[in-house]
Amino acid sequence: MTDNDPSVPEPNDSGPEPDTETNANEKAYWSENLRLLWSLMAIWFVVSFGAGILFRDFLDQFSLGGYPLGFWFAQQGSIYVFVLLIFYYTWKMKKIERKYDLDD
Repeated sequence: MTDNDPSVPEPNDSGPEPDTETNANEKAYWSENLRLLWSLMAIWFVVSFGAGILFRDFLDQFSLGGYPLGFWFAQQGSIYVFVLLIFYYTWKMKKIERKYDLDD
């Protein structure tokens, strides 16, 4: 086989693929989306596991509604924070989708 073999197609030298910009845009979108998810999951972990279990003894010095704060976080606080994180995630994702022109 030689370099001038007609059965071997020539490489296309038309420049970068048209999807290069789209792929970069998609990667940036998913990178920002995953960064948001990881940060919100970290907050939720700290509130639910940290405040409800790890730091419970320290937080029990304080009270909220007549209950020790550590107990309150374990029973109610982590749920409230989770619901607030859902609303924040929805709001932030709408902003991210608008930024990358993916909104409805």
